Amino acid sequence: MLLESEAPTRQKVNPALKLLLEMGPLCVFFVANIRPEWFRPLVEAILPASMFQGDSGGIFIATSVFIPITVLAMAAGLLIMRRIPIMPLASGIFVIVFGILALWLHNEVFIKMKPTIYNGLVGVILLGGLAFGRSLVRYVFESAFDLQPEGWRKLTLNWGVFFLFLAVLNEVVWRNFSNEFWSGFKLLGTMPITLLFTATQVPILLKYEVKPQEAAVEKDKA
Repeated sequence: MLLESEAPTRQKVNPALKLLLEMGPLCVFFVANIRPEWFRPLVEAILPASMFQGDSGGIFIATSVFIPITVLAMAAGLLIMRRIPIMPLASGIFVIVFGILALWLHNEVFIKMKPTIYNGLVGVILLGGLAFGRSLVRYVFESAFDLQPEGWRKLTLNWGVFFLFLAVLNEVVWRNFSNEFWSGFKLLGTMPITLLFTATQVPILLKYEVKPQEAAVEKDKA
């Protein structure tokens, strides 16, 4: 099994297919949470119906669907792309672990806090690595960009702070709004915010990009 940063060769993947594999499970979770009756016969054929009773039954049905769909998406990504991108892999593992805990302990807080813990942990890792002089974002994006050390440092700092922001934002939303609003915000709120933030990082990419001539000079010096 190859992680994205370790893959010796990279084949072109249709962007729409990649987006489907990464966002598809979240879309299914959103639909299952607002229309649990569509999925109830399926999950109750496998799991006890008592697990899905009460006001929170919808989110448990959605979680029951979310876990296998996530596993299937990861398996499809491995088969099609012959690698597992680092961030979707980590997120998928968190979905599986916290989803199982939510169902096993019948406590919806586990699945709601998954984004908080995942984003918070990534943010701490990025900022912690930066404190020790390691720009860890480089290991995720170096296949797409070639930046000067200062560029990697700034990207790592910005992404670290942004992941902490997402962790706090998730806490605010799930603690103050309904399950339906929270699941919708994960799909229709967090994604646009992330895309907007990503766009704000383009100037850093342009400013600190290593030009081919510079790369050749550095290679000659080495």
